[in-house]
Amino acid sequence: MTALTEDKQIELQDGVEKDFPVAASQKIFGGALVAVNADGYALEGSDTAGLIFQGVAMGQADNSFGANGAISVVVRRKGLVKCVIAAITQANVGDKVYLVDDQTVGLAATTTNDILCGKIAGYVDATHCWVDIEPGVNNVA
Repeated sequence: MTALTEDKQIELQDGVEKDFPVAASQKIFGGALVAVNADGYALEGSDTAGLIFQGVAMGQADNSFGANGAISVVVRRKGLVKCVIAAITQANVGDKVYLVDDQTVGLAATTTNDILCGKIAGYVDATHCWVDIEPGVNNVA
């Protein structure tokens, strides 16, 4: 590429919501925690090696009978999301959380692959918390 020699029209997205092509034979439910696999296709979040967390599905995307990328899912990549978590207290606010499944997060000691999906921003009760997903999406501690 060469450097600009004149103004150009730029294309922008706010990055709050982004669509991702869905992996073959996958059904992602609205409200699910979403990750991408090594090929960059979206699937339901799970504690599976090689996945990278991307956010929360804004609606259902049923690619049960489709090939990779036959449909897309819109994923919210910023904000606080209420998640299921096992046995926490108010003292866990600020802790990192990792994918367990498509609706559940866990602390590092409770997951195998430690796929970062955010930080606890608020305590709801012993089994629910508000998760700031932006650190997970940006993969920063």
